[in-house]
Amino acid sequence: MPVNGRAKTMRDSPPVPRSPCTCGSLRKASRRISQFYDTALAPVGIKSTQYSILAEVDRGSAQGPVTMCELATAMVMDRSTLGHNLRPLERDDLIALRLSIDDRRKRYVELTKKGRSVLLRARRLWGQAEGHFESIFGKEPAAELRAVLLSIAANKELNSLPIR
Repeated sequence: MPVNGRAKTMRDSPPVPRSPCTCGSLRKASRRISQFYDTALAPVGIKSTQYSILAEVDRGSAQGPVTMCELATAMVMDRSTLGHNLRPLERDDLIALRLSIDDRRKRYVELTKKGRSVLLRARRLWGQAEGHFESIFGKEPAAELRAVLLSIAANKELNSLPIR
């Protein structure tokens, strides 16, 4: 719907109430972005969290297939949460889990043929969503936002307990 002769953007939406809490603000933004990308990925039947896992598995590790431990670290998740998120992907034949021959405690996560096909189709949709996000917020601000968010995700100081 045009507003004053121009298309309505998210900037024209009513503001979300402000919060002095970084965590709460980030979670609100995360939910909004997840909804945006989930809608974009709906035609291939996966959610943004599943896309992220499939893409990370596809990148693999330097030594070959990615282990659950490596994947959990890359996803900034604990292993139990990762396991919970892998079950539907395994059930839907998008990934396969296999034990290491050398170390039975080590499990590898690999894309199946179906998983590669879904990821390929999802990448096109993801790219379109990225382009749309950048058209709304601007290419440079979007790149800056990604840089800030990745620096937060990689910051090991956030592993420690808050100062009392």
